[in-house]
Amino acid sequence: MAEDFTHLNEEGNARMVDVGSKNLTERIAVAEALVLMPDEVRQKLFAGDLPKGDALGVARVAAIMAAKQTPALVPLCHPIPIDAVDVAIEENPMGVRIVVTARTTAKTGIEMEAMTAASIGAVAVYDMVKGLDRSIEIVTVRLLSKSGGKSGDWER
Repeated sequence: MAEDFTHLNEEGNARMVDVGSKNLTERIAVAEALVLMPDEVRQKLFAGDLPKGDALGVARVAAIMAAKQTPALVPLCHPIPIDAVDVAIEENPMGVRIVVTARTTAKTGIEMEAMTAASIGAVAVYDMVKGLDRSIEIVTVRLLSKSGGKSGDWER
């Protein structure tokens, strides 16, 4: 059974996968987080009218910082060079959609960095608006697509 899971050794213990013999390839991952909030809070957020200041800017920077810290947070994640992290924060009728696109040229993928960035961007939004309403919910964090590497492309 352990041989079926790359993060387990022959005894079934967790291990970091050896990527030493893999080729460097360009890899891109896109992830999203959805944050639900009341209309009044959403309107103040996108109008820049919050007591804590520029919540959208803080969320973008938090997401980028999170991508860079992913190997420190996800135990078996390899530290990889990050070529770029783009964070788009979109208003929608239910609240906020945070979309993170992360790029690398590495021997392993960048999906964990994209999902960590989207997650922490959503938490930062919550932190910036919680004083107005604590009922805000982070309802979805998911990978939307990935490209590159041995497994090729995948899209939700």
